[in-house]
Amino acid sequence: MNTQSLHPDIVAARVIGIGVGLIALMLTWLVSNRLLGVFIEAPTGPIVAFSAATVIGLIAALVAGRRLAAAAKRDLRRDN
Repeated sequence: MNTQSLHPDIVAARVIGIGVGLIALMLTWLVSNRLLGVFIEAPTGPIVAFSAATVIGLIAALVAGRRLAAAAKRDLRRDN
């Protein structure tokens, strides 16, 4: 493992990506649970809503973390 991957800017970018994923999870959960609650009865509606929210939140976290970390790496290379 190289020392650049443990640079504080890159670690912060990954953590911000996790935060973005959690926000996406919460928003998706709230909206999809409300919408599916109208069409599908409990407990199936909330289970489907939370499953979809988990997948979307995970994808958002990975994409945001990867993009922010790549931008931080570019900035580090440019500064050196």
